[in-house]
Amino acid sequence: MSYSVGQVAGFAGVTVRTLHHYDEIGLLVPGGRSQAGHRRYSDADLDRLQRILFYRELGFPLDEVAVLLDDPDADPRAHLRRRHELLTARIERLRRMAEAVEHAMEARRMGINLTPEERFEVFGDKDPEQYAEEAEARWGGTDAYAESQRRAARYTKEDWKRLQAEVDDWSERYGALVDTGAPPAGEPAMDMAEEHRRHISRWFYECPHGMHRCLGEMYVADERFKAFYDAMRPGLAEHLKEAILANAARHTA
Repeated sequence: MSYSVGQVAGFAGVTVRTLHHYDEIGLLVPGGRSQAGHRRYSDADLDRLQRILFYRELGFPLDEVAVLLDDPDADPRAHLRRRHELLTARIERLRRMAEAVEHAMEARRMGINLTPEERFEVFGDKDPEQYAEEAEARWGGTDAYAESQRRAARYTKEDWKRLQAEVDDWSERYGALVDTGAPPAGEPAMDMAEEHRRHISRWFYECPHGMHRCLGEMYVADERFKAFYDAMRPGLAEHLKEAILANAARHTA
């Protein structure tokens, strides 16, 4: 019995693009091919995919998943023990963050002065205030947060539409760049990281390279930001972080 890539994507709840990526990096190479050259997955392949998704759900990076599955000397218990410690620490951080957000709930609204209809027109089904409480809890006392509030409060619907159009255009181009296999430390990726930094400075607050470096780290460390960028392309969050770090290094060397 064998299954097409579309069938496997449906079974596992992943995208066809993800399965193609796993094949390209050697993490899940299908056991067969059709006469037309299309991927065909065996039951053994499905078992391996199930283990891959288990480790991914726990937050393991793909290279570490490959080690766990293929290195006979790897100790899954040691890896799981370390992951358990990291998850426990993250849960405690989120608990404290939730408490801080509760205390900040009565304040602000991030300065996005649009009607519900206008918000949908500009942002679609994305909530522009999704991280508003957390943003104030994290950075409410900083100059950057205050400047972002001042600027956002002045923006009209047309301003927000221009801002969102820039975000969409950048996202499409960066995703296409990742698809080509361009390295994060290559000039095209660093140039797009610099464009990302300038977008923040232009629309929200002055973002020097040191601050941008911290944001890049957060895009990988915070699962929600990581999910946002990885939804554009698998692995994009990590790629962007490395591009940001490389770009900051070339500008501050």
